[in-house]
Amino acid sequence: MKKTQKTKLPILLVLAITFAYLSTSCSTKQENNEESYVAESEDDVVKKGQYLIAIMGCNDCHSPKRMGANGPEIIPELMLSGYPADRPILKFDDPLIKEGFAMFYPDLTAAAGPWGVSFAGNLTPDETGTGNWTEAQFKKAITEGKFKGLENERMLLPPMPWFNFVSLTDEDVHAMFMYLKSIKPVSNLVPAPISPDNM
Repeated sequence: MKKTQKTKLPILLVLAITFAYLSTSCSTKQENNEESYVAESEDDVVKKGQYLIAIMGCNDCHSPKRMGANGPEIIPELMLSGYPADRPILKFDDPLIKEGFAMFYPDLTAAAGPWGVSFAGNLTPDETGTGNWTEAQFKKAITEGKFKGLENERMLLPPMPWFNFVSLTDEDVHAMFMYLKSIKPVSNLVPAPISPDNM
């Protein structure tokens, strides 16, 4: 009889400790899950958008640049404003273009190839840029390659790599759109593309 009671005591003790541990562990997990669902602030969303715009290379083509100590540097007051409308348009008559090669302007804001000449768009929130766009238009442009995000418009021209962005989440698109709405508007009406026949 005493032997059975002695055997039960350690088992009950182990069960009590296990139950206490599991109770604490589950409540901690529940608290942690609740914390992970805290809504991001608007500042956090804008910062995420700024990060995405930077790592996706949007500045590479959409920001005019000038030569600096380390090579081409973004002109801060023209950031993401696209090809400068007051810049002369060069004539591209290199025979290599007709063979499928592409050429870029020195700051990458325009490119010529078999498709003609394309000019990087103004992404700032000015009316000459994306100022009148809805978020749905921005999403359609960046993930489906539709000019101005409108269903019946032409496809975006190279070198815009919209096909790399088809898997962006709605949260990513929202963050990018919010960041672009937060930057300084720049009035710059980018020229229309030039067809291959008019190069």
